[in-house]
Amino acid sequence: TQAQTSGAGTAHPEHLGHVIFIAAAAAMGGFLFGYDSSVINGAVEAIRDRYDIGSAALAQVIAVALIGCAIGAATAGRIADRIGRIRCMQIAAVLFTISAVGSALPFALWDLAFWRIVGGFAIGMASVIGPAYIAEVAPPAYRGRLGSFQQAAIVVGIAISQLVNWGLLNAAGGDQRGTLMGLEAWQVMLGVMVVPAVLYGMLSFAIPESPRFLLSVGKRDRAREILAEVEGQDIDLGARVAEIEHAMTSEHKSTFKDLLGGGFFFKPIVWIGIGLSVFQQFVGINVAFYYSSTLWQSVGVDPADSFFYSFTTSIINIVGTVIAMIFVDRVGRKPLALIGSIGMAVGLALEAWAFSSHLVDGKLPATQGWVALVAAHVFVLFFALSWGVVVWVMLGEMFPN
Repeated sequence: TQAQTSGAGTAHPEHLGHVIFIAAAAAMGGFLFGYDSSVINGAVEAIRDRYDIGSAALAQVIAVALIGCAIGAATAGRIADRIGRIRCMQIAAVLFTISAVGSALPFALWDLAFWRIVGGFAIGMASVIGPAYIAEVAPPAYRGRLGSFQQAAIVVGIAISQLVNWGLLNAAGGDQRGTLMGLEAWQVMLGVMVVPAVLYGMLSFAIPESPRFLLSVGKRDRAREILAEVEGQDIDLGARVAEIEHAMTSEHKSTFKDLLGGGFFFKPIVWIGIGLSVFQQFVGINVAFYYSSTLWQSVGVDPADSFFYSFTTSIINIVGTVIAMIFVDRVGRKPLALIGSIGMAVGLALEAWAFSSHLVDGKLPATQGWVALVAAHVFVLFFALSWGVVVWVMLGEMFPN
């Protein structure tokens, strides 16, 4: 019995490759999350010029996707509990695809905004369903490492979107509104997302349903088959099924009343979690991924170079994420968060100083220009190695499952 228990959460080598494939396929939702979130960076100035709109209207079109994100994230869990995790992924893949096509072929500004909301809904679904599915399928011994696939996929998606934007801009002769494949370059940038979206949908047909969901709808035999598939035939399947069912029956069903806990001032843990999430966004990281090209062009940087700098910051984002994944268990969550906060503050202060300089011939002076460029990369690096990863880990650990 002791041998069976000790082996219950460990996938054997012959099964580990299959489990990694399953987690990677589910994490394609995270890739699309990152790709769709940041691809708009390459289209900002072209949209402003095409529709002749001011900064306020432009900001609304860029940010409106977050409305869809909020709705998608709020409803994905219930959808997944009703129809299954895999069906939920397939719906997200369809929405990503529709959004990419619609955004590439808008006939008006409101039309573009609508398709961005649709894409945002898919992002919200992917942000919920990917980590949940991986946690439910992954053997306990590998759950932490496989769970990090989602965050890794997000930052890779951000980087690939910037690389694709840069390549398409160069193919269009450096003009965001230049003709490319019969469309303007920015339209092609938004439309290319069809490729990973279709791949995500195809992969969803190649991976099994979550054992937890199958047990919730009474399909015990199929759940046992999948558990054997991902954890090995020699585990105690009965014990694993019982363990999952016990967790399902004993966990608390959360409601909005939980925001008050046992009293607003007596149980602040929920509000601490909300605060961490809010400040993770309020530090300003989205400016780096939505508006960095615009920022560099505003101080005279060539569009092609500005797109390249957006790509290099996304590479730094990946580097920082890898650093966080290596040190989050060694250094600890709070020390990393504090280190990141200090680093981000220094980077933003230097950037503010550099951009406060008077422009010379439409450009920053050489010294300030280099300081701004380095400081922007420093800011992204320290965000990625701290709050970008640590907040998700802390939220997963500070609450009951």
